[in-house]
Amino acid sequence: MATRIVFTGGSGKAGKHVVPWLKAKGYDILNVDLKPLDCPGVNTLLADITDSGQVFNALTTHFGFEGYDQGQVPGRPDAVVHFAAVPRVLINPDNTTFAVNTVSTYNVIEAAMKLGIRKVIIASSETTYGVCFAEGDKDYHHFPLEEDYDIDPMDSYGLSKLVNEKTAKAFAMRYGADVYALRIGNVIEPHEYPAFRGFLERPMSRKRNAWSYIDARDLGQIVHLCIEKDGLGFQVFNAVNDTITAKEPTAAFLKKHCPQIPLKREMSGHEAPLSNRKIREVLGFKEEHDWRKYV
Repeated sequence: MATRIVFTGGSGKAGKHVVPWLKAKGYDILNVDLKPLDCPGVNTLLADITDSGQVFNALTTHFGFEGYDQGQVPGRPDAVVHFAAVPRVLINPDNTTFAVNTVSTYNVIEAAMKLGIRKVIIASSETTYGVCFAEGDKDYHHFPLEEDYDIDPMDSYGLSKLVNEKTAKAFAMRYGADVYALRIGNVIEPHEYPAFRGFLERPMSRKRNAWSYIDARDLGQIVHLCIEKDGLGFQVFNAVNDTITAKEPTAAFLKKHCPQIPLKREMSGHEAPLSNRKIREVLGFKEEHDWRKYV
């Protein structure tokens, strides 16, 4: 069982919820970020992970002052969770977004593999499905969106995540490691649920997110399940909650609002168009935060 985890980007929107969730499960965690995280018992190492040397150092350092009491140099962590990134377009110039996200991911996975760490979980994105940051109104190829979809983003952020998945697969094959890429949906924090009323009133406003979302706390569960599940090699998982953000059943909703987009298989009930069937069947994910509890 993995006990020591280096988590990059724990101070971000998703990470600040996932890290405490994992801490409560008993993991010893070092956060690596450009700014501190307010989480008791978790130290933040301020590091620029676009610098390979800093990444190697971050994966071979004490997690806190208590490490010096052990009388030996720090050992490698059991797993690395890599969430650090430029989080979307229009924060930095496009070339910077692409460069930071791809180089940092390469650095993290390379360092982990060469240090003998055989479990890495990286944050990919719903944007790889090509609609979120598309120019104009682009249609999905089909529904549901599952992990075998022909991802085709046209923006610098989504493209960086596509490249990161290829990087992850290459290292997993070369080193015989488990590297899991989470295509994370629109992250919803607990205080953001009032916005769902607007989503229901303006349903097409959620097309770019495929009418799907991930509660930040449920994302913690998904990361935990990935850490605990060994032997899968390279895998991609949609990291989203179970249901569509609409009042109608999914099939009826899609027929009404996207009649031109084919269904690859039958979609029953309120299944999210960005489907999490794989994480439910392979990892045993059970959501705890259905949006209907809060709206």
